[in-house]
Amino acid sequence: MKKLHPNQEKLLKLLKEHQDNPLTMEELALQMDISSKSVVHYHITQLEKKGYITRSANNAQQYYINDTEENVIYLPLYGMAKCGPAGTILDGTPSRVVPVDPAMVNFPVCKGFMVEAKGDSMTDLINPKDWLIVEKSNTPNQRDVIVCSNNGETMVKRFVKDGRSGNILLVSDNRKYAPIIADKDSLKIDGIVRSILKRGI
Repeated sequence: MKKLHPNQEKLLKLLKEHQDNPLTMEELALQMDISSKSVVHYHITQLEKKGYITRSANNAQQYYINDTEENVIYLPLYGMAKCGPAGTILDGTPSRVVPVDPAMVNFPVCKGFMVEAKGDSMTDLINPKDWLIVEKSNTPNQRDVIVCSNNGETMVKRFVKDGRSGNILLVSDNRKYAPIIADKDSLKIDGIVRSILKRGI
């Protein structure tokens, strides 16, 4: 990797130390004794260009450290809060950042995020409070489990495209819930569930 400016070395150290609770631009500037957030932003951009960090595909303010000696990565965790008609859960602020074993993420880490499940529509596969590791993608395959928003409601469902009608169906594993015909104008697919961390007994 390319040599770092002293300010970039200091910034990289701060980013490493606070991966589980990322600092804001203002806090980074204060810690580095720099008066301008734009200077901090410049050095972050340089760290990215030099390969020390990778910008998150979900949130431009979130970065992943590429040269960390710890065998752990950090993913933002979102709750399934109701979002606006045009929004997604990724527009909100993560409730926390979770350290995860890299072996659990078999896709580019910059596309990763986590969701805490609620409700029983996907039991027995997914239970309330399970943590889902999700790859940001809006191109699921047939019957993939997805995180999406439909008419402003955030949900985890199976993606099913009806070959006859062309409708997209959001299908629950729990058969007491009828399939939902997705609203093509409001459906937004945030990602595909790749792993499930069971948190119940």
